Amino acid sequence: MDISLIFEMIAASAIATVLYTIIGIAPGTDETAVIAPVTMILVLAGMEPIVLLSFFISAIVAHKLTDSIPVAIAGIPGGVMSAPMVDHAMVLKKHGLPDITIRKMASGSVIGTIISVPLSIIFASMIVPWGDQIASYSNQIFFAGAIFLALTMKNRWLALASIVPFALLIQGLRHLYWGIGAVPEDTTVFTSFFLGITIGPLILRLFELLNKDIRSKLPNKTVNEITIKTQKKIKGFPSPFKILNKSESLTSLITSITGVFTFFMSPAGMTVLVGETITSRIKNPVKRASRAIAGMESFANSAYIAGILVPLIAIGIPLSPTALGPGMALFNAPPVFTEENNLHHLLSMNEFVIASVIGAVIAIAFTYYITIKYSEQICTFVFKYVPHEALLGLLLSIVLLLAYMDAGLINIGGILLFGLVSGMMHRWGVSYGVQFMTMYAAPWIVSLLI
Repeated sequence: MDISLIFEMIAASAIATVLYTIIGIAPGTDETAVIAPVTMILVLAGMEPIVLLSFFISAIVAHKLTDSIPVAIAGIPGGVMSAPMVDHAMVLKKHGLPDITIRKMASGSVIGTIISVPLSIIFASMIVPWGDQIASYSNQIFFAGAIFLALTMKNRWLALASIVPFALLIQGLRHLYWGIGAVPEDTTVFTSFFLGITIGPLILRLFELLNKDIRSKLPNKTVNEITIKTQKKIKGFPSPFKILNKSESLTSLITSITGVFTFFMSPAGMTVLVGETITSRIKNPVKRASRAIAGMESFANSAYIAGILVPLIAIGIPLSPTALGPGMALFNAPPVFTEENNLHHLLSMNEFVIASVIGAVIAIAFTYYITIKYSEQICTFVFKYVPHEALLGLLLSIVLLLAYMDAGLINIGGILLFGLVSGMMHRWGVSYGVQFMTMYAAPWIVSLLI
Protein backbone atom coordinates (compact mmCIF):
# COMPACT_ATOMS: atom_id res chain seq x y z
CA MET A 1 0.00 0.00 0.00
CA ASP A 2 1.26 3.46 -0.94
CA ILE A 3 2.49 5.44 2.09
CA SER A 4 0.73 8.55 0.78
CA LEU A 5 -2.58 6.68 0.95
CA ILE A 6 -1.96 5.95 4.64
CA PHE A 7 -1.32 9.65 5.28
CA GLU A 8 -4.58 10.44 3.48
CA MET A 9 -6.44 7.99 5.72
CA ILE A 10 -4.90 9.54 8.84
CA ALA A 11 -5.75 13.07 7.66
CA ALA A 12 -9.32 12.13 6.74
CA SER A 13 -9.81 10.36 10.08
CA ALA A 14 -8.46 13.37 11.98
CA ILE A 15 -10.81 15.74 10.15
CA ALA A 16 -13.79 13.46 10.79
CA THR A 17 -12.85 13.12 14.46
CA VAL A 18 -12.66 16.86 15.13
CA LEU A 19 -15.76 17.61 13.07
CA TYR A 20 -18.00 14.99 14.66
CA THR A 21 -16.66 15.57 18.16
CA ILE A 22 -18.12 19.07 17.86
CA ILE A 23 -21.29 17.97 16.08
CA GLY A 24 -21.97 15.14 18.53
CA ILE A 25 -22.22 17.57 21.46
CA ALA A 26 -25.18 19.32 19.81
CA PRO A 27 -28.56 17.75 20.61
CA GLY A 28 -30.60 16.16 17.88
CA THR A 29 -27.66 15.61 15.54
CA ASP A 30 -28.86 12.21 14.47
CA GLU A 31 -26.21 9.96 12.96
CA THR A 32 -28.11 9.56 9.71
CA ALA A 33 -28.80 13.28 9.41
CA VAL A 34 -25.23 14.48 9.96
CA ILE A 35 -23.07 11.63 8.65
CA ALA A 36 -24.99 10.29 5.64
CA PRO A 37 -25.06 13.57 3.64
CA VAL A 38 -21.35 14.22 4.17
CA THR A 39 -20.48 10.65 3.23
CA MET A 40 -22.57 10.95 0.08
CA ILE A 41 -20.80 14.16 -0.91
CA LEU A 42 -17.38 12.56 -0.40
CA VAL A 43 -18.37 9.54 -2.48
CA LEU A 44 -19.61 11.69 -5.36
CA ALA A 45 -16.48 13.87 -5.05
CA GLY A 46 -14.36 10.82 -5.84
CA MET A 47 -12.62 10.14 -2.52
CA GLU A 48 -10.56 6.95 -2.49
CA PRO A 49 -12.71 4.08 -1.12
CA ILE A 50 -10.23 3.11 1.60
CA VAL A 51 -9.87 6.75 2.72
CA LEU A 52 -13.64 7.10 2.72
CA LEU A 53 -14.01 4.10 5.04
CA SER A 54 -11.45 5.54 7.49
CA PHE A 55 -13.31 8.85 7.49
CA PHE A 56 -16.64 7.10 8.10
CA ILE A 57 -15.41 4.91 10.98
CA SER A 58 -13.86 7.95 12.71
CA ALA A 59 -17.07 9.91 12.24
CA ILE A 60 -19.19 7.13 13.77
CA VAL A 61 -16.87 6.57 16.75
CA ALA A 62 -16.39 10.29 17.51
CA HIS A 63 -20.10 11.04 17.22
CA LYS A 64 -21.06 8.11 19.44
CA LEU A 65 -18.54 9.22 22.06
CA THR A 66 -19.89 12.76 22.36
CA ASP A 67 -23.62 12.19 21.89
CA SER A 68 -23.68 11.24 25.58
CA ILE A 69 -23.23 14.89 26.55
CA PRO A 70 -26.72 16.26 25.65
CA VAL A 71 -28.25 13.12 27.16
CA ALA A 72 -26.43 13.62 30.46
CA ILE A 73 -26.97 17.37 30.61
CA ALA A 74 -30.51 17.89 29.36
CA GLY A 75 -32.02 14.46 28.79
CA ILE A 76 -32.15 15.12 25.05
CA PRO A 77 -30.88 12.34 22.77
CA GLY A 78 -27.91 13.41 20.70
CA GLY A 79 -29.09 10.90 18.13
CA VAL A 80 -31.34 7.87 17.73
CA MET A 81 -28.89 5.57 19.46
CA SER A 82 -28.66 7.64 22.62
CA ALA A 83 -32.45 7.90 23.06
CA PRO A 84 -32.75 4.66 25.10
CA MET A 85 -30.25 6.01 27.67
CA VAL A 86 -32.24 9.14 28.54
CA ASP A 87 -34.21 7.75 31.50
CA HIS A 88 -31.12 6.30 33.16
CA ALA A 89 -29.14 9.50 32.54
CA MET A 90 -31.89 11.53 34.21
CA VAL A 91 -31.63 9.37 37.33
CA LEU A 92 -27.93 10.20 37.63
CA LYS A 93 -28.63 13.86 36.87
CA LYS A 94 -31.09 14.03 39.78
CA HIS A 95 -28.29 12.79 42.03
CA GLY A 96 -25.89 15.46 40.75
CA LEU A 97 -23.86 13.07 38.59
CA PRO A 98 -24.23 14.23 34.96
CA ASP A 99 -20.45 14.25 34.43
CA ILE A 100 -20.29 10.66 35.69
CA THR A 101 -22.94 9.80 33.10
CA ILE A 102 -20.73 11.23 30.36
CA ARG A 103 -17.65 9.37 31.58
CA LYS A 104 -19.39 6.03 31.92
CA MET A 105 -21.18 6.32 28.58
CA ALA A 106 -17.95 7.30 26.85
CA SER A 107 -16.08 4.43 28.51
CA GLY A 108 -18.75 1.97 27.44
CA SER A 109 -18.55 3.37 23.93
CA VAL A 110 -14.78 2.84 23.81
CA ILE A 111 -15.09 -0.76 24.99
CA GLY A 112 -17.76 -1.35 22.35
CA THR A 113 -15.45 0.01 19.66
CA ILE A 114 -12.41 -1.97 20.80
CA ILE A 115 -14.41 -5.21 20.79
CA SER A 116 -16.55 -4.65 17.71
CA VAL A 117 -13.93 -3.68 15.11
CA PRO A 118 -11.88 -6.92 15.20
CA LEU A 119 -14.85 -9.15 16.05
CA SER A 120 -16.95 -7.70 13.22
CA ILE A 121 -14.18 -8.35 10.72
CA ILE A 122 -13.75 -11.93 11.94
CA PHE A 123 -17.51 -12.58 11.94
CA ALA A 124 -17.90 -11.06 8.47
CA SER A 125 -15.16 -13.27 7.07
CA MET A 126 -16.95 -16.32 8.48
CA ILE A 127 -20.31 -15.58 6.81
CA VAL A 128 -18.95 -14.46 3.42
CA PRO A 129 -19.85 -17.84 1.80
CA TRP A 130 -23.53 -17.29 2.71
CA GLY A 131 -23.67 -13.61 1.82
CA ASP A 132 -25.87 -14.01 -1.27
CA GLN A 133 -28.42 -16.19 0.49
CA ILE A 134 -28.69 -13.78 3.40
CA ALA A 135 -29.12 -10.80 1.09
CA SER A 136 -32.07 -12.41 -0.67
CA TYR A 137 -34.07 -12.46 2.58
CA SER A 138 -33.35 -8.92 3.84
CA ASN A 139 -36.98 -7.76 3.95
CA GLN A 140 -38.12 -10.86 5.76
CA ILE A 141 -35.32 -10.41 8.31
CA PHE A 142 -36.44 -6.85 9.09
CA PHE A 143 -40.07 -7.96 9.41
CA ALA A 144 -39.09 -10.84 11.67
CA GLY A 145 -37.00 -8.41 13.71
CA ALA A 146 -40.02 -6.17 14.28
CA ILE A 147 -42.08 -9.15 15.43
CA PHE A 148 -39.30 -10.40 17.70
CA LEU A 149 -38.87 -7.02 19.38
CA ALA A 150 -42.63 -6.65 19.77
CA LEU A 151 -42.84 -10.03 21.51
CA THR A 152 -40.14 -9.01 24.01
CA MET A 153 -42.12 -5.97 25.20
CA LYS A 154 -44.65 -5.64 28.02
CA ASN A 155 -47.37 -4.44 25.62
CA ARG A 156 -46.56 -7.14 23.09
CA TRP A 157 -50.05 -7.43 21.56
CA LEU A 158 -50.31 -3.70 21.03
CA ALA A 159 -46.83 -3.65 19.48
CA LEU A 160 -47.69 -6.55 17.16
CA ALA A 161 -50.99 -4.99 16.13
CA SER A 162 -49.28 -1.68 15.29
CA ILE A 163 -46.78 -3.09 12.76
CA VAL A 164 -49.03 -3.24 9.68
CA PRO A 165 -50.88 0.08 10.29
CA PHE A 166 -47.57 1.86 10.88
CA ALA A 167 -46.16 0.39 7.64
CA LEU A 168 -49.27 1.63 5.80
CA LEU A 169 -48.77 5.14 7.19
CA ILE A 170 -45.14 5.20 6.03
CA GLN A 171 -45.86 3.91 2.53
CA GLY A 172 -48.99 6.03 2.29
CA LEU A 173 -46.99 9.22 2.85
CA ARG A 174 -44.34 8.09 0.37
CA HIS A 175 -46.94 7.34 -2.33
CA LEU A 176 -48.59 10.69 -1.64
CA TYR A 177 -45.29 12.46 -2.27
CA TRP A 178 -44.70 10.46 -5.46
CA GLY A 179 -48.25 11.05 -6.66
CA ILE A 180 -48.15 14.86 -6.33
CA GLY A 181 -44.57 15.12 -7.60
CA ALA A 182 -42.98 16.24 -4.32
CA VAL A 183 -40.16 13.76 -4.96
CA PRO A 184 -39.26 11.64 -8.02
CA GLU A 185 -40.65 8.11 -8.01
CA ASP A 186 -37.15 6.66 -7.77
CA THR A 187 -36.50 8.61 -4.52
CA THR A 188 -37.58 7.19 -1.17
CA VAL A 189 -38.06 9.63 1.72
CA PHE A 190 -36.08 8.08 4.54
CA THR A 191 -34.03 10.44 6.71
CA SER A 192 -36.89 12.67 7.87
CA PHE A 193 -39.08 9.63 8.67
CA PHE A 194 -36.17 8.19 10.61
CA LEU A 195 -35.91 11.39 12.64
CA GLY A 196 -39.70 11.62 12.96
CA ILE A 197 -39.64 8.45 15.02
CA THR A 198 -36.82 9.84 17.14
CA ILE A 199 -38.63 13.05 18.09
CA GLY A 200 -42.15 11.61 18.05
CA PRO A 201 -42.59 11.98 21.84
CA LEU A 202 -41.39 15.60 21.63
CA ILE A 203 -43.83 16.48 18.82
CA LEU A 204 -46.68 14.85 20.74
CA ARG A 205 -45.78 16.80 23.86
CA LEU A 206 -45.59 20.10 21.99
CA PHE A 207 -49.05 19.56 20.49
CA GLU A 208 -50.36 18.74 23.95
CA LEU A 209 -49.14 22.14 25.16
CA LEU A 210 -51.73 23.67 22.82
CA ASN A 211 -54.40 21.99 24.94
CA LYS A 212 -55.34 24.42 27.73
CA ASP A 213 -56.50 21.69 30.12
CA ILE A 214 -53.24 19.75 29.82
CA ARG A 215 -51.14 22.90 30.02
CA SER A 216 -52.84 24.08 33.22
CA LYS A 217 -51.92 20.82 34.98
CA LEU A 218 -48.19 21.14 34.25
CA PRO A 219 -45.90 22.27 37.09
CA ASN A 220 -44.46 25.78 36.81
CA LYS A 221 -40.85 26.46 37.76
CA THR A 222 -38.87 29.66 37.65
CA VAL A 223 -35.36 28.49 38.53
CA ASN A 224 -33.92 25.00 38.54
CA GLU A 225 -31.21 24.33 41.11
CA ILE A 226 -28.81 21.65 39.90
CA THR A 227 -25.89 20.40 41.96
CA ILE A 228 -22.86 18.90 40.23
CA LYS A 229 -20.64 16.90 42.52
CA THR A 230 -16.95 17.59 42.00
CA GLN A 231 -15.11 14.50 40.81
CA LYS A 232 -11.47 13.57 41.09
CA LYS A 233 -9.41 14.67 38.13
CA ILE A 234 -8.03 11.90 35.96
CA LYS A 235 -4.32 12.06 35.27
CA GLY A 236 -2.83 10.88 32.00
CA PHE A 237 -4.87 9.11 29.35
CA PRO A 238 -8.09 7.80 30.92
CA SER A 239 -8.71 4.06 30.99
CA PRO A 240 -12.32 2.93 30.56
CA PHE A 241 -11.66 -0.02 32.87
CA LYS A 242 -10.73 2.37 35.70
CA ILE A 243 -13.75 4.61 35.20
CA LEU A 244 -16.10 1.63 35.17
CA ASN A 245 -16.17 -0.79 38.09
CA LYS A 246 -15.66 -4.51 37.56
CA SER A 247 -19.32 -5.38 37.09
CA GLU A 248 -19.84 -2.49 34.65
CA SER A 249 -16.72 -3.46 32.70
CA LEU A 250 -17.80 -7.10 32.47
CA THR A 251 -21.28 -6.09 31.41
CA SER A 252 -19.84 -3.81 28.72
CA LEU A 253 -17.65 -6.60 27.36
CA ILE A 254 -20.59 -9.01 27.16
CA THR A 255 -22.95 -6.51 25.55
CA SER A 256 -20.25 -5.51 23.05
CA ILE A 257 -19.94 -9.10 21.87
CA THR A 258 -23.73 -9.41 21.72
CA GLY A 259 -23.93 -6.26 19.60
CA VAL A 260 -21.77 -7.76 16.86
CA PHE A 261 -23.91 -10.89 16.47
CA THR A 262 -27.18 -8.92 16.41
CA PHE A 263 -25.96 -6.43 13.79
CA PHE A 264 -29.07 -6.98 11.62
CA MET A 265 -31.48 -6.00 14.39
CA SER A 266 -32.55 -2.45 15.21
CA PRO A 267 -29.73 -1.18 17.43
CA ALA A 268 -32.08 1.24 19.18
CA GLY A 269 -34.63 -1.46 19.99
CA MET A 270 -32.04 -4.00 21.06
CA THR A 271 -30.33 -1.39 23.23
CA VAL A 272 -33.57 -0.98 25.19
CA LEU A 273 -33.86 -4.75 25.58
CA VAL A 274 -30.24 -5.05 26.69
CA GLY A 275 -30.68 -2.27 29.24
CA GLU A 276 -33.71 -3.94 30.79
CA THR A 277 -31.97 -7.33 30.87
CA ILE A 278 -28.71 -6.27 32.54
CA THR A 279 -30.39 -4.17 35.26
CA SER A 280 -33.49 -6.19 36.06
CA ARG A 281 -32.17 -7.34 39.47
CA ILE A 282 -30.48 -4.11 40.62
CA LYS A 283 -32.56 -2.16 43.13
CA ASN A 284 -30.32 0.84 43.90
CA PRO A 285 -31.30 3.52 41.34
CA VAL A 286 -27.80 5.00 40.96
CA LYS A 287 -26.12 1.61 40.56
CA ARG A 288 -28.87 0.49 38.20
CA ALA A 289 -28.53 3.60 36.04
CA SER A 290 -24.71 3.40 36.01
CA ARG A 291 -24.72 -0.24 34.94
CA ALA A 292 -27.36 0.45 32.31
CA ILE A 293 -25.68 3.39 30.57
CA ALA A 294 -22.30 1.64 30.43
CA GLY A 295 -23.69 -1.62 29.08
CA MET A 296 -26.21 -0.02 26.72
CA GLU A 297 -23.64 2.38 25.25
CA SER A 298 -21.12 -0.41 24.65
CA PHE A 299 -23.82 -2.48 22.96
CA ALA A 300 -25.02 0.47 20.87
CA ASN A 301 -21.55 1.34 19.64
CA SER A 302 -20.68 -2.29 18.91
CA ALA A 303 -23.95 -2.91 17.05
CA TYR A 304 -23.52 0.30 15.08
CA ILE A 305 -20.01 -0.53 13.89
CA ALA A 306 -20.91 -4.16 13.19
CA GLY A 307 -23.97 -2.98 11.29
CA ILE A 308 -21.62 -1.28 8.85
CA LEU A 309 -18.65 -3.64 8.67
CA VAL A 310 -20.42 -7.01 8.54
CA PRO A 311 -22.77 -6.22 5.62
CA LEU A 312 -20.06 -4.25 3.86
CA ILE A 313 -17.46 -7.01 4.05
CA ALA A 314 -19.63 -10.14 3.80
CA ILE A 315 -22.70 -9.24 1.74
CA GLY A 316 -22.35 -5.99 -0.20
CA ILE A 317 -25.89 -4.74 0.41
CA PRO A 318 -27.15 -2.62 3.34
CA LEU A 319 -28.61 -5.44 5.41
CA SER A 320 -28.82 -3.61 8.74
CA PRO A 321 -30.45 -0.47 10.09
CA THR A 322 -27.04 1.22 10.36
CA ALA A 323 -26.18 0.40 6.77
CA LEU A 324 -29.57 1.63 5.60
CA GLY A 325 -29.11 4.87 7.55
CA PRO A 326 -25.75 6.67 7.85
CA GLY A 327 -23.88 4.01 5.88
CA MET A 328 -26.12 3.93 2.80
CA ALA A 329 -23.68 5.92 0.63
CA LEU A 330 -21.02 3.23 1.16
CA PHE A 331 -23.30 0.72 -0.57
CA ASN A 332 -25.31 2.71 -3.06
CA ALA A 333 -24.44 6.20 -4.33
CA PRO A 334 -25.01 6.31 -8.10
CA PRO A 335 -23.19 6.77 -10.33
CA VAL A 336 -20.09 6.06 -8.21
CA PHE A 337 -21.33 3.15 -6.09
CA THR A 338 -24.06 0.65 -6.88
CA GLU A 339 -25.06 -2.63 -5.24
CA GLU A 340 -22.90 -4.35 -7.87
CA ASN A 341 -19.91 -2.04 -7.41
CA ASN A 342 -19.23 -0.62 -3.94
CA LEU A 343 -16.69 -0.94 -1.12
CA HIS A 344 -17.53 -4.63 -0.81
CA HIS A 345 -16.19 -5.19 -4.30
CA LEU A 346 -13.39 -2.59 -4.29
CA LEU A 347 -11.53 -3.28 -1.03
CA SER A 348 -9.64 -6.37 0.07
CA MET A 349 -9.88 -7.82 3.58
CA ASN A 350 -6.53 -6.25 4.54
CA GLU A 351 -7.73 -2.85 3.35
CA PHE A 352 -10.91 -3.17 5.42
CA VAL A 353 -8.79 -3.96 8.48
CA ILE A 354 -6.33 -1.09 7.98
CA ALA A 355 -9.00 1.53 7.26
CA SER A 356 -11.18 0.47 10.21
CA VAL A 357 -8.31 0.37 12.70
CA ILE A 358 -6.91 3.76 11.66
CA GLY A 359 -10.33 5.38 11.85
CA ALA A 360 -11.20 3.89 15.24
CA VAL A 361 -7.83 4.55 16.89
CA ILE A 362 -7.66 8.21 15.89
CA ALA A 363 -11.23 8.88 17.03
CA ILE A 364 -10.69 7.20 20.39
CA ALA A 365 -7.35 8.90 21.01
CA PHE A 366 -8.76 12.41 20.56
CA THR A 367 -12.47 12.34 21.36
CA TYR A 368 -12.37 10.01 24.36
CA TYR A 369 -9.63 12.09 25.98
CA ILE A 370 -11.57 15.34 25.51
CA THR A 371 -14.86 13.84 26.68
CA ILE A 372 -13.45 12.29 29.86
CA LYS A 373 -11.05 15.06 30.86
CA TYR A 374 -13.47 17.95 30.51
CA SER A 375 -16.89 16.40 31.21
CA GLU A 376 -17.39 18.45 34.40
CA GLN A 377 -16.47 21.72 32.66
CA ILE A 378 -18.75 20.92 29.74
CA CYS A 379 -21.67 20.19 32.08
CA THR A 380 -21.11 23.37 34.10
CA PHE A 381 -20.94 25.57 31.01
CA VAL A 382 -24.09 24.14 29.45
CA PHE A 383 -26.11 24.29 32.68
CA LYS A 384 -25.17 27.92 33.21
CA TYR A 385 -25.42 29.35 29.73
CA VAL A 386 -27.54 27.08 27.48
CA PRO A 387 -31.31 26.99 28.22
CA HIS A 388 -33.03 23.63 27.99
CA GLU A 389 -35.71 25.16 25.77
CA ALA A 390 -33.02 26.28 23.32
CA LEU A 391 -31.83 22.68 22.96
CA LEU A 392 -35.37 21.47 22.32
CA GLY A 393 -35.92 24.23 19.77
CA LEU A 394 -32.68 23.36 18.00
CA LEU A 395 -33.65 19.70 17.84
CA LEU A 396 -37.06 20.43 16.37
CA SER A 397 -35.74 22.97 13.87
CA ILE A 398 -33.12 20.52 12.59
CA VAL A 399 -35.75 17.87 11.96
CA LEU A 400 -38.10 20.29 10.20
CA LEU A 401 -35.24 21.57 8.04
CA LEU A 402 -34.32 18.03 7.00
CA ALA A 403 -37.99 17.31 6.33
CA TYR A 404 -38.11 20.27 3.95
CA MET A 405 -34.89 19.14 2.26
CA ASP A 406 -36.31 15.63 1.81
CA ALA A 407 -39.64 16.49 0.15
CA GLY A 408 -40.46 20.18 0.48
CA LEU A 409 -43.15 21.94 2.54
CA ILE A 410 -45.62 19.09 2.37
CA ASN A 411 -43.16 16.86 4.20
CA ILE A 412 -43.13 19.22 7.17
CA GLY A 413 -46.84 18.51 7.61
CA GLY A 414 -46.14 14.84 6.94
CA ILE A 415 -43.47 14.67 9.65
CA LEU A 416 -45.73 16.39 12.18
CA LEU A 417 -48.39 13.76 11.45
CA PHE A 418 -45.81 10.98 11.51
CA GLY A 419 -44.33 12.28 14.77
CA LEU A 420 -47.74 12.45 16.44
CA VAL A 421 -48.48 8.83 15.56
CA SER A 422 -44.97 7.67 16.49
CA GLY A 423 -45.03 9.60 19.75
CA MET A 424 -48.41 8.17 20.73
CA MET A 425 -47.21 4.65 19.90
CA HIS A 426 -44.11 5.20 22.02
CA ARG A 427 -46.23 6.45 24.93
CA TRP A 428 -48.43 3.38 24.65
CA GLY A 429 -45.37 1.14 24.90
CA VAL A 430 -44.35 0.45 21.29
CA SER A 431 -40.59 0.86 21.36
CA TYR A 432 -38.37 2.72 18.92
CA GLY A 433 -36.98 -0.63 17.80
CA VAL A 434 -40.33 -1.96 16.58
CA GLN A 435 -40.98 1.32 14.77
CA PHE A 436 -37.56 1.36 13.08
CA MET A 437 -37.76 -2.25 11.95
CA THR A 438 -41.26 -1.65 10.58
CA MET A 439 -40.03 1.38 8.66
CA TYR A 440 -37.31 -0.66 6.96
CA ALA A 441 -39.71 -3.48 6.09
CA ALA A 442 -42.66 -1.21 5.14
CA PRO A 443 -42.37 -1.54 1.32
CA TRP A 444 -42.31 -5.34 1.56
CA ILE A 445 -45.13 -5.48 4.12
CA VAL A 446 -47.42 -3.31 1.99
CA SER A 447 -46.56 -5.31 -1.14
CA LEU A 448 -48.01 -8.40 0.56
CA LEU A 449 -51.34 -6.61 1.03
CA ILE A 450 -51.80 -5.59 -2.59
